[in-house]
Amino acid sequence: MMSGPDRLLRLLQLMRVMAPPITAERLAVERGVSVRSIYRDIELLRLSGAQIEGERGYGYRLIEDYALPPQTFDRLEIEAITVGLGEVREMGDPDLARAAEAVLAKIAATLPDDREQQLLHSISHVYRPKGRYGLHPYLPAIRKACWEEQEIEIGYRDQAGTASQRTIRPLSIIYSDHVLTVLAWCCLRDDFRMFRVDRVESLSGNGASFRPQRVILLRDYLLKLSEK
Repeated sequence: MMSGPDRLLRLLQLMRVMAPPITAERLAVERGVSVRSIYRDIELLRLSGAQIEGERGYGYRLIEDYALPPQTFDRLEIEAITVGLGEVREMGDPDLARAAEAVLAKIAATLPDDREQQLLHSISHVYRPKGRYGLHPYLPAIRKACWEEQEIEIGYRDQAGTASQRTIRPLSIIYSDHVLTVLAWCCLRDDFRMFRVDRVESLSGNGASFRPQRVILLRDYLLKLSEK
């Protein structure tokens, strides 16, 4: 039989990953328990400090709180974390490599001793003799422009070797095979375009913001790509 703390942590994790509003009936089906048990455990979570909005009959929504107990990971989930972060470290992007190391350390600090050892000494590793994507001097600026939803001016050379100047609205960086590609709105073509990062020859900001359009533009672009 599952202990009380383990049962509550599993319910908490389920509420983290389910889209709100989360009904007690959905939770009961996922956990294989009665609706009454879900009501009781939600009240116990609230008493433990979890911020859970909603009430019986309407559904619930978990408000993430850093005071909550840390998430627990099973052995396979720990292996997935180490493989994912290991791949990031081997990309050849020093900024992301440092971020991956920091994430690993933060996760390890929240785990019980036995799980921490499994994380730090996992059986799964990623090894690449050379960085998968290489160094790109303009990648940090492109990433920053995506985050801040700022237009950038780029000098670009296409596959045929033709050079052009473009004003783009960068939406996302795609890691595919051994190529980094920026999905963007091209102001010159007035349409969506892909730009390989290794073909960007110059970059500068123009101070123009396209906030809050990035999410909508990216959604439309991905939909367009899926229809091809």
